[in-house]
Amino acid sequence: MWKITSVGGQAVIEGVMMRGLHGIATAVRKPDGEIEVDTKESVPFNKRNKFLSLPVIRGFVALIESLIIGIKTLNYSASFFEEDEEPDKFDSWLNATFKDKSDSILLGITLCISLSVAIVLFFIFPTFFANVFKKVGVKSSIGLNVIEGIIRVCIFLIYIYLIGKMSDINRLFQYHGAEHKTIFCYENEVELTPENAKKFGRLHPRCGTNFLFLVMIVSIIVFSLTGWNNIWNRIFYRIILLPIISGLTYELIKWMGMSNSILSKVLSYPGLMLQKLTTREPDYSQLEVAIMALKYAEGIEKDEI
Repeated sequence: MWKITSVGGQAVIEGVMMRGLHGIATAVRKPDGEIEVDTKESVPFNKRNKFLSLPVIRGFVALIESLIIGIKTLNYSASFFEEDEEPDKFDSWLNATFKDKSDSILLGITLCISLSVAIVLFFIFPTFFANVFKKVGVKSSIGLNVIEGIIRVCIFLIYIYLIGKMSDINRLFQYHGAEHKTIFCYENEVELTPENAKKFGRLHPRCGTNFLFLVMIVSIIVFSLTGWNNIWNRIFYRIILLPIISGLTYELIKWMGMSNSILSKVLSYPGLMLQKLTTREPDYSQLEVAIMALKYAEGIEKDEI
């Protein structure tokens, strides 16, 4: 039995965030061992406006929204583990200048920095590096774009591998695995217990890891249509085409998550294998946290009460 759902989530510091029919629920295992659950009602941006719900456009909107929610939930989970210390000069200035809007301003700054670093590392740097191959004899624009895409994927794989060696990130990847196992358990309509969830796999086709990997593949195809002009022209196209690429990838992964066809399995395979780097086998306590988050996000906890 397979239950089609749209529930999804994200691993946070010592916890899991789930987004379901009843909103967003973030469950965190506090230092004292108790599980704290924060719930918020949430209507996706692309369901508030007809234009934002159009195919492709809704994908880019969903990406920006997921980044905003991700940063907020990470900050929430981190708040349980912050040591009592005086705020630094920047925090003091931010609070004094913007007062009750300081959190929103900080969120905007964090989002801009995150997007800028990602664009530079995964899009601008590879196009500079690929230009070397043009100087040594590669003339085909398609060939150069394929080389650029391979460089981009290699950078991404090395980045994921290296951060996975950090102990804190390894814990995060365990909660990522717990998130996937719990969703699989729920989709298969099996009772949500750590023992049952443990039996399921940790590689899920709707994972954000799949999305990031497919963005890189789709970008090879789209960028190949723009040719290989001067460096600044290429950088310009790579920035302005990101919304279209993310939107197309969203539609692709949405279809893959609902399809059981051979084609969807073939397209999902590379991203699923990549999840072997971004997920780890969770323990029962981590699965318990993920289950709590999913229950609140889907309203199951209310029904049980």
